[in-house]
Amino acid sequence: QVQLVESGGGLVQPGGSLRLSCVASGRSFSKQAMGWFRQAPGKEREVVAGIAWSIGNTYYTNSVKDRFTISRDNAKNTVYLQMNSLKPEDTAVYYCAARSIYGSISIGADEYDYWGQGTQVTVSS
Repeated sequence: QVQLVESGGGLVQPGGSLRLSCVASGRSFSKQAMGWFRQAPGKEREVVAGIAWSIGNTYYTNSVKDRFTISRDNAKNTVYLQMNSLKPEDTAVYYCAARSIYGSISIGADEYDYWGQGTQVTVSS
């Protein structure tokens, strides 16, 4: 069983930055694709970014390309989401998710087996 714990959310002004972190329990982190999703009030959960378990492959939804960066530190069992140039429409609860071992990077929420509890990001002046 994998447990995921997110942190780093908060209130930030438009144009500001936040870095989300997600720490995973267990010994399989380095073999798991990871994703960040978000859900705004009244909207469906959507993928934000994903990173493969092997070196290199990442995915970003169009609305965050060139503003957000996903990365991972396998030595720390941690995946990050650096968010720059934040906009009010980025306001949502952000969730970290993990696929099963050796699963490929995916944009579908139903492809992920483990989820964190979420962290609130609010972008407002």
